[in-house]
Amino acid sequence: MVRMQSGNAKAPPPALAIQPPRSRRLRLDLLHTFECTARHLSFTKAGEELSLSQSAVSRQIQQLEESLGVPLYERRHRALVLTDAGHVMQRAVNDSLERLRDAAARVRPGAPLRQVAITCTPGFASFWLIPRLARFTASHPQVDVRLSATLELVDLDRSQLDLAVRFVPSDVGTGPVLFEEEVQPLCSPRLLRDPRRPLKSPADLAHHTLLTLDMPRGEAPTVDWEPWLQVMGLDTVRSANTMRFTLYTEAVAAAVAGQGVVIGRLPLLGELVRSGQLVAPFRSRGVSRRGYFVTMASHAANNPDAQDFARWLVAEAEQARAPQAPARKPSTANRRV
Repeated sequence: MVRMQSGNAKAPPPALAIQPPRSRRLRLDLLHTFECTARHLSFTKAGEELSLSQSAVSRQIQQLEESLGVPLYERRHRALVLTDAGHVMQRAVNDSLERLRDAAARVRPGAPLRQVAITCTPGFASFWLIPRLARFTASHPQVDVRLSATLELVDLDRSQLDLAVRFVPSDVGTGPVLFEEEVQPLCSPRLLRDPRRPLKSPADLAHHTLLTLDMPRGEAPTVDWEPWLQVMGLDTVRSANTMRFTLYTEAVAAAVAGQGVVIGRLPLLGELVRSGQLVAPFRSRGVSRRGYFVTMASHAANNPDAQDFARWLVAEAEQARAPQAPARKPSTANRRV
């Protein structure tokens, strides 16, 4: 038996009555309309840019939503707001358009694209390279610098990367060395001012949270602290608890926020120490026998800009020899472990 719907029942607005996706194939013209609409958050303004009527833009967005099976906008009174799905699509479409622009620049006749592609760890990129990078781009305005910050060890000769800054043991590093790493506990000045939890000797770490990296199974949870512990003649360190992170940048951010004590890698964190965002509660440092080395791909021999970048890295490292971290007592000589 067929049931009749009540005459008072209201169907959802056409633009929001999203059906299951009709096809996994996306029409490029609809993505172009979506990019323009997401940029203006207005069907009318997008139509003016695309030479389409407001209703035509609205229909195309509805077609895209139907093909995806999700709404991309919230239709409000005289306003459009991207949904979560809309934000995801906007980032993906903008990234794809940027790649297409790069490809077009490569294939157009005329002057060849000048580019340097570098890979390094996220920590080196965030704390050391990026704050200095504007000096290179200012002196080489025609060079496009591409930075890949990753923990993955990339084969340079099989990639389109020109050079890498490798963080490796000093006895196996190849290429020019930027600096060797020194290690020392660092924390926010706020922790030193807390009278309830003193931080005058390593034993006081028992009252504080250790910020450390999430190590592979079988490794000690505080293995990144070991070089400094050896300098101090400590077999282990006892703390109130530990907070583990996937990336070193996250652990440092937690230290700056006053959430615990991190093992500071110097001179990587030199700027945070000089600015007073991090301080050293104890005077002893250790040398971890690891360093940052510049490695060039074989094809970079044909890229003079990549060679300039490598020389610039070395020059910057020479100019940025980090001073001793502020401590409560005069610094003692560094000891290797």
